[in-house]
Amino acid sequence: MTTPDLSDVWLDFSNQLAALSSPDRLFPLLQMTLKRLGLPGEPGLFLLDDQRQHFEFFLTGPLTRRLSPDDSSWLSAHSHPWPDGFFHPGLEKATPIVLNLDEWVRKMIVPRHLRILYDGGIRELFGAGIYADNTLIGGFFQLTTNRHTWTKQEAKALHFIATQLTPTIAWLRATATITRLERDNAALLSLSREQFQAAYDHEEIVGTSPVLQRVFQSLGQVAGTTSTVLILGETGTGKELIARAIHSGSRRKDKPMIKVNCAALPAGLVESELFGHEKGSFTGAIDRRIGKFELADNSTIFLDEIGELPPELQAKLLRAIQEKEIERIGGRTTIRTDARIIAATNRRLQEEVDAGRFRTDLYYRLNVFPVYLPPLRERREDIPALTAHFIAKYARRSGKKIAGISPAALRQMSVYHWPGNIRELEHLVERSILMTQGPIIREVHLPVDNKDNGVTEQPETTTIKSLEENERDHILSVLRKTKGRIRGKGGAAEILKLPPTTLHSRMKKLGITKKHE
Repeated sequence: MTTPDLSDVWLDFSNQLAALSSPDRLFPLLQMTLKRLGLPGEPGLFLLDDQRQHFEFFLTGPLTRRLSPDDSSWLSAHSHPWPDGFFHPGLEKATPIVLNLDEWVRKMIVPRHLRILYDGGIRELFGAGIYADNTLIGGFFQLTTNRHTWTKQEAKALHFIATQLTPTIAWLRATATITRLERDNAALLSLSREQFQAAYDHEEIVGTSPVLQRVFQSLGQVAGTTSTVLILGETGTGKELIARAIHSGSRRKDKPMIKVNCAALPAGLVESELFGHEKGSFTGAIDRRIGKFELADNSTIFLDEIGELPPELQAKLLRAIQEKEIERIGGRTTIRTDARIIAATNRRLQEEVDAGRFRTDLYYRLNVFPVYLPPLRERREDIPALTAHFIAKYARRSGKKIAGISPAALRQMSVYHWPGNIRELEHLVERSILMTQGPIIREVHLPVDNKDNGVTEQPETTTIKSLEENERDHILSVLRKTKGRIRGKGGAAEILKLPPTTLHSRMKKLGITKKHE
């Protein structure tokens, strides 16, 4: 980059930028200016939406021609979650950053937008944030096919261009909003109301991995219907979030979704909770109680942990689903209720049926439209975006200014197998924020033995214990961890992968009482 023409270059760039009449002229102007400055690579922009929850790419013609037609259209047509775990930590600072894609791709699974750039031959991104009123609204990048040693003068030039782009980016954001609205209106002509809602109501579900996209496709097929849905997946994969997305994409979305956690209720109260009771129907029934099925009339009832439902209530639930009729405990009349059923479980219900613990007819009634939620280890490319999402959430709650996470810590997280899935990741990020002193999370405290499922291993002793003694010690250690809680999410039964009734029986046999818990 030569210095004699520098002031002329800046003056020409500023004048032509101010005179732009169309966004289409921006990239030719950038390319011409960067060529005069001798900067390598091709320019690219990304814009954050007004809520700073998503961003869109704007790329040059030469760059898009490097990409396959499918990748190019996907990259330009999709909004990507922000923070994304890659651009976010660096661009929130005032100084330019360098992203070495070779290093990222070699050491971890990256989001699809970075993978597309890498497959298109891009090896490095040299960028600077674009700010308005001290708030990041976008980013300007030079994308190169080879590594380049950027000089201070080149970094200064890039930073100057970014600062000059602020009013233009504000204009582009407005134009992008109009374009997006036009695109959405055109899509509405070919989408039913149900399909539209199902396609756009997944804002809280973070990730762009192919397996998650298949889940979204399933939701689009079923959300607008009244069909029963069975959500299957390991603990902590976000089953309730998916249930809410289905409900919000249905014609019943104006009424609240009613949730019942079948594992968190004492066995004697499940029937009353589901179907209600009349005053005086049993000891302690001092008032009439309206059950959850009645409350969910013309709405949706979400039966979480359906695999924990006691066998004696499974027949009554079957009737409620099949006949759309219920009876309150102690009642003499039949009550009609039109509740859409969404059930969820982390159990393999077919195995429960084979073992005689779950009714075959109820299983088939629930398994009309199964939706499988993949565990986090099957969608590792979503870990950076999820991490960034939780950093933003808990940094705000704690009042700490956490800009992001170090590449080393993110690599460590990307290879961990996450037995607790997204819930474990969320809690780890929250704990890391509380323990972090500076603006960057540099260390995450993952379990030493990542196959112990969160259960602390007992220290080795010289005394050989019997199988019963080992089992008793193991149950006690889990009960101490859960503070005596047996049922529900995070309870001892869930950690030990046992039905609560079976765990109670084992505790009784082993002589474990409340005083031990």
